[in-house]
Amino acid sequence: MGKHPVCRVSELPPGSRRVFEVAGRSVGVFNVGGRFYALRNRCPHQGGPLCLGRVSGLIVAGEPGEHAYAEGVPILRCPWHGWEFDMRTGRAVVDPEKTRVKAYRVTVEPPRAETYPVSVEDQVVYVHL
Repeated sequence: MGKHPVCRVSELPPGSRRVFEVAGRSVGVFNVGGRFYALRNRCPHQGGPLCLGRVSGLIVAGEPGEHAYAEGVPILRCPWHGWEFDMRTGRAVVDPEKTRVKAYRVTVEPPRAETYPVSVEDQVVYVHL
């Protein structure tokens, strides 16, 4: 796994994102509240430009009719079909293994967006591939 500098911290203020070409891969780097995340810019569903999607929090439900945001869980929504991914892990929010078609038995592998470790050293953001 190589370490690749992509930008200075000052070039990626909180709430911003940039897409970089890193070792031949299109990689989106995000600053969400001062924490940095990097994901491959390709949705595993149908190859959409994942990193152009909306960033939000995870909405959880306790009781019917109740909902709240889970703290510290940044979610990226694919702009093509709305698939949502946990930016920390790349895992889909909705587990496709639980999806069933009534007339057929269906098993689906959970899609996972590729994530990469990110570090900050001397005000430079690095993506580790």
